[in-house]
Amino acid sequence: MKALKTNDLRAKSVPELEEMVRIERAALYKARRDLVFRQMTDVASLKVRRHNIARLLTIIEEKKRGATS
Repeated sequence: MKALKTNDLRAKSVPELEEMVRIERAALYKARRDLVFRQMTDVASLKVRRHNIARLLTIIEEKKRGATS
């Protein structure tokens, strides 16, 4: 799992970003489940996924705030 680039994300629309958040959250859930069942050993990917979700949510909020003001 690699980190998402902020510049690439800013070019996307809000619905696209929200879909990406949904996909990342599902992947994070699956990774946590795999970790519990010892099917995964790469714990660093959990941190990357959490940071990606936070990055996406931040950009969504920036876009929504920019559209209203």
